[in-house]
Amino acid sequence: MATHNTLDKIKKSAGKKILYLPHAIRQMIRPDRMISPEEVRYVVEYGEIIEDYPMDHRGRSSLLLGFHGKNRPIHVVCSPKEDYLAIITAYIPRDEEWEEDYKKRKKT
Repeated sequence: MATHNTLDKIKKSAGKKILYLPHAIRQMIRPDRMISPEEVRYVVEYGEIIEDYPMDHRGRSSLLLGFHGKNRPIHVVCSPKEDYLAIITAYIPRDEEWEEDYKKRKKT
């Protein structure tokens, strides 16, 4: 599982610059999601790592969970780089796929 060190790296990278990859932008602007950059930044700053992907082909990445606004859950997948934080995707977790706390995937 991810360490506190991973979250520190994410926040440090985000403090330099946040880069939204094309897939993230497409997901964020979907009418059923409409996730703002401010919401993503909030999740990065105050959210928690719920899954860690150390062997991701894009480099180590993590799935963060945060709640913004009216307790709206938001998942953000990001990868810290030396000079920026890459936002790979951001989405609203679906109740059908996630446990009630949005931290664990439902078993199928």
